[in-house]
Amino acid sequence: MPDLKLAKLPDRTPVKLSLVLAPNLAADLHIYAELYRERYGIEESLTELVPAMLAAFMESDKQFKRPRSA
Repeated sequence: MPDLKLAKLPDRTPVKLSLVLAPNLAADLHIYAELYRERYGIEESLTELVPAMLAAFMESDKQFKRPRSA
């Protein structure tokens, strides 16, 4: 059977992680969420924002990306 243009979708099953944060980091995340709401007019929970923030951080880290692309 010929390959389709769209490859098989990767596993998208969520993985739940629990984190313990320093109080100042937790406060900063809430401030960030408020700034996000002011900027985009959409209130997003930290459970939605934090994974996007981590993904953006890791995507921008050239030292992290290099071994993964080898």
